[in-house]
Amino acid sequence: MKKILAIESSCDETACAIIDEELNILSSVVTTQIDVHARFGGVIPEVASRMHVEQISTIVDEAVKKAGINVEDVDAIAYTIGPGLIGSLHVGGIAAKTLAFFYDKPLIGVHHLKGHIFINELLEPLEYPLMALVVSGGHTELVYIENENDFKIIGTTLDDAVGESYDKVARVIGLEYPGGPKIDKLAKEGKKNYTLPTPKVDGLNFSFSGLKNATLQLAQRIERNGEEVNKADLAYAFQEVALNSLVKKAQKALEEYPCKMFVIAGGVAANSRLRELVEENITGVKKILPPLKYCTDNATMIGVAAWHYYHNNKFVPLNAESKPNMSIED
Repeated sequence: MKKILAIESSCDETACAIIDEELNILSSVVTTQIDVHARFGGVIPEVASRMHVEQISTIVDEAVKKAGINVEDVDAIAYTIGPGLIGSLHVGGIAAKTLAFFYDKPLIGVHHLKGHIFINELLEPLEYPLMALVVSGGHTELVYIENENDFKIIGTTLDDAVGESYDKVARVIGLEYPGGPKIDKLAKEGKKNYTLPTPKVDGLNFSFSGLKNATLQLAQRIERNGEEVNKADLAYAFQEVALNSLVKKAQKALEEYPCKMFVIAGGVAANSRLRELVEENITGVKKILPPLKYCTDNATMIGVAAWHYYHNNKFVPLNAESKPNMSIED
C-alpha cells in the first residue's frame, strides 16, 4: 500500500500526517500555537515561524513513529506550498524538501485550500462539478470545481475574510482571540434585539468590512446613550447577518452553476450556526459538512489532497518557492 507523508505549517499549526492511497490515516499529529498568539490578540508571523522551527522535527518524528513505519517506507513527501504566512510556509517547505532529498522521494506542493476541500473525501467520494464555500480567517471564496484539476473562483471577499471579521468583532465585544468559536458560543445565548445592515455586493462576491464597522458603531452608540451593550445579542446580530450572507450567495452560485455536490471548507466551517443554515437552505444537491476536527488546519487534509497531485504526476522540484499569495486556480 502506497503512503504519503504530509506536512502543514501555513499559519500557527505545525502538523504531520501519513496517509495511504485508500485514505486510511496511519497517523496525524497537530500542535497549535493558539495559546501563545492569544496574548497578542492574533497571530504574530515572526513568533509563528520561530515556533514551527522548534516543533517541526518532533512533530514529524512522532507521526512516523505513530504510523509504525520508517520514512523510507513512504512513496512521496507532501507539504503546503501556499497560501499562508511566508515564514511559516518556509519552515514546512524546508522540512519536506530535506526529507525528499535525503530519502530520494518525489515532492508534492499542495495548495492549502485544496486540502480543506479534499478533506471532505474522508466522508464520501466527491462528485463533480462541485461547489465549495471556503471560509476561514484569511479566505472567503466560492469555488466552482469542474473536476479535480479545474478550480475557478466565482466569488470572493472584496475586503475582510469572514473569519477575520469574527476576530475583529470579538475584540469589540471583549472576547479573546480566536474570536470565531467564542462568538458562535455566545450567540447561542443571544436573541434578535439589535439590527445590523446586510452587506450589499453585486454578483457572487462578499464584503464584511461594512458589517464589522456597523457592529462597532452600534456598540459605541449604545454606550454613548448610557446603556450597557448586551454582548450575547450583539454576537447574535452579527453572526446572523454574516452567515446568512454567505449562504444566500452560495444559493445564488448553485443557481448559476448547477452542481452535483456542495461542500464547506476551512476553519469557519466548524461554526455550528453556519452548519445549521447550510443544512436548512442548501437544497437539491448533495452536501458534505466536514468533521469538526478537520476544519482547522491539519496535515491530514494535505495528505488527502496530495493523492490527487500524485496520481496526476504533479510534483515540484527541490528549489520550488513557497507562495504566500497562491490562488486556488494556480
